[in-house]
Amino acid sequence: MKIVDMTLVRCTSPLSQPFKTALRTVHAVDSIVVKLIGDTGLIGWGEAAPTLVITGDSLGGIYSALNEPLRHVVVGREIEELEAILVDVERAVVGNTSAKAAIDMALYDLFCQRYQLPLFRLLGGTRSEIETDVTISVDKVEQMTRTATQRVASGFTTLKIKVGKDWKNDLARIRSIREAVGPDIAIRVDANQGWTPKQAVHIIEQMEKQALGVELVEQPVARHDIDGLAFVTHNVATPIMADESLFSARDAVTLLQRRAVDLLNIKLMKCGGIRQALHIVGIAEAYDIACMVGSMMESKLSVTAAAHLAAAKHNIAFTDLDAPLWLARDLAVGGITYDGKRITLPPAPGLGITALRDDAIVTSD
Repeated sequence: MKIVDMTLVRCTSPLSQPFKTALRTVHAVDSIVVKLIGDTGLIGWGEAAPTLVITGDSLGGIYSALNEPLRHVVVGREIEELEAILVDVERAVVGNTSAKAAIDMALYDLFCQRYQLPLFRLLGGTRSEIETDVTISVDKVEQMTRTATQRVASGFTTLKIKVGKDWKNDLARIRSIREAVGPDIAIRVDANQGWTPKQAVHIIEQMEKQALGVELVEQPVARHDIDGLAFVTHNVATPIMADESLFSARDAVTLLQRRAVDLLNIKLMKCGGIRQALHIVGIAEAYDIACMVGSMMESKLSVTAAAHLAAAKHNIAFTDLDAPLWLARDLAVGGITYDGKRITLPPAPGLGITALRDDAIVTSD
């Protein structure tokens, strides 16, 4: 099947409430949706959401990368040459991981539709259900605690608490939430690079002494500070996870060779798509390291691709894919469905995306 055209659609999806971390506050998800059109009429779907403070990718930059170098790589190719096309996509432009991720997932989607397989099946998976945590945005202690109890009441059993914006009060945030939700709810902490190495060790030691039962701490220090990550990892008992420090398979090798972290968080917008994510999963498995699959603030379209990956590999032990639950309305029709913490993958071929909502479309070429 030949890829005969590629269409780009700019979409926006407002959030039902602001999403706050140590790095940014988000009010809406703006993204570029890719439609790869085959000569049989099949459509492969992909999406890129910009996160300037993490990936460095802007909406305009994503559009330009897709519309120029990446379009020329894929249009006119046979989808059966999937591996060769994916390699050419990775080599076509430096960086631009979000744009590459959108093309990558659209290619996998089209390939799976060609051969009538759900993506998780192509990747070797057998389960069609996974569970996600739910994020508690950084805020005042009282507000975070109130939100956490509401999420638990709605059926979530794992909370991801955002901290790092005001390190002196972060311990109080975590302690208040633990006291409110009780001992049986899993708590993960994400500092989004907000602490220094010494602050991180101090706070985590206090969490351990106070028996707050924190499952893991994600990206406690600046992304480039691998020595700082290693310092934290070697001086606390709580597992430490890399997020912003991990973009590529090479990053994974560096982090694990230096024993800088205990866990890896894979996001398609950081690594450039499913092909590179699979490399990271393989490296982690070789080091006997478990992975999380997460997302930026994205719509259901790209999160569906991440969910297929999460469902397919046994050493992906953690899932952080609640982003679509923050949207007042999603842009995609089809794809994954949510029942509280439970995510169900569609049995349809590929991603299972069938269309875009008209009220999400801003412009289309």
